[in-house]
Amino acid sequence: MKCTILVVEDEPAIAELISVNLSFEGYSVRRASDSLQAEAFIKAELPNLIIIDWMLPGTSGIQLVKKCRNVERTKCIPIIMLTARSTEEDKIDGLESGADDYVTKPFSPKELGARIKALLRRRSPELTDDAVTKCGICLNPTTHSITGNGKAIILGPTEFKLLHFFMTSPERIHSRGQILDKVWGDHVFVEDRTVDVHIRRLRKALSPTNHDKNIETIRGSGYRFATNPTKKN
Repeated sequence: MKCTILVVEDEPAIAELISVNLSFEGYSVRRASDSLQAEAFIKAELPNLIIIDWMLPGTSGIQLVKKCRNVERTKCIPIIMLTARSTEEDKIDGLESGADDYVTKPFSPKELGARIKALLRRRSPELTDDAVTKCGICLNPTTHSITGNGKAIILGPTEFKLLHFFMTSPERIHSRGQILDKVWGDHVFVEDRTVDVHIRRLRKALSPTNHDKNIETIRGSGYRFATNPTKKN
C-alpha cells in the first residue's frame, strides 16, 4: 500500500531534502509550511504519517501535535517531531505532547528514513514492504506476490491490500468502517457493503488452497484473519 507522509516544515531547503529522499524511498509526500496548511491537508486526506517541525510560524508544531492527539480522527496517526531543540527537557516535552519519535536537526536523511520504517512497523505494519507469512500464506508487497501452501494465488489490487491488512493484524476484529479507512483511505467515500463484496472475492481466490476459512466473519462486529479458524465461512 502506498504510504502518504505529510511533512510540516517552514524551511524550504529542509522540506525539499526530506521530500526528495522520502519520494526516492517510495513514499507519497505532501508538504505544508505551517499548521494551517497542515490542518487543511489533513481535513482533505488523512496521511499515514506526519513529520512536524517544532518551530513553525503561528501555531507551533508541538501545539499541532497536541491538537492531533485530541481529535478522534487523528489521535492514532504516527507522528515524528523534527526540531533543532535538542535538550533532554525539549525531548520530554515533545514526546509527552504526543509525538511517537523525536529527531533533532541537523539530521541524516537515512536515519530519518530508518525511524519512519521502525515507526510504521510498530504502528501501521500494513504500510511496510515487509513480507508476511501466516498459516501457510506468504505475501510479499515488494513483488506483489502471494502463495498458499506453495501454490500461487492471484489477487486484484484491492483484495491484495485487504489480505495484507488482515495478515499484519491477525486475530484482531475490524469493523467495515475501520477496514474502509485502512484499505481504501478515509477520504474515499464508498458504501460499507463494498467491504463485503471484496471479502467474497478474497475468499473465492483463497479457496483453492483452503485458506478462505482464515477470513472469519464476526457477526455484528466485522471480520478478522483467524490463525486457528473454528469453522468454514
